[in-house]
Amino acid sequence: MKTFNKSMIAALVLGTTAMGAQASSWENESKDAWIDGKAETVLLMNTNLNNFDINTDVKNGKVMLTGKVNSEVDKELAEELVLSLDGVTDVENSLTVVKNSDMKKHDSEMMGNDTESDLTDAKITTVITTRYLFDSEVGGTDIDVDTDNGVVTLKGTVESDAEKQLAMEIAKNAEDVRKVVDELTVIAE
Repeated sequence: MKTFNKSMIAALVLGTTAMGAQASSWENESKDAWIDGKAETVLLMNTNLNNFDINTDVKNGKVMLTGKVNSEVDKELAEELVLSLDGVTDVENSLTVVKNSDMKKHDSEMMGNDTESDLTDAKITTVITTRYLFDSEVGGTDIDVDTDNGVVTLKGTVESDAEKQLAMEIAKNAEDVRKVVDELTVIAE
């Protein structure tokens, strides 16, 4: 009988350990799925990128980007957008630029030195908009974010002065922001 009890205890310990490992694995997979959803969303919301040509896979917080983009600027933008998300530990950017070298040369001649500034402005706008959408205290869909040379202009409506102040702080705290212009309107309920 004592041997039976020891066998039962051993089986219970092994079973509990296995269940704990499964729960931990499930928790990590859930976090990765959440990060994957946020990455897909931030890429979809950016009008400079074709989200349908970019694939994301997440493993332990590391996001792998694969697929095609039209330029090096788009490749860098996709990486910056995903890297700015909470929970992302690293980005492996394996995106392929599909434009030929003649097109790249033509594009760079047409864009001049504004390419880097445009990329930075697009990144700022997307990061702020994404933060608004993921913050339950800010009505992100009611705020329009425009960025020009690091100057962010916020337009739209908010429900309180506190929401307006929070929206302003979120914008001010984004990287590369030089100034925030407040054109938000508080609507009384």
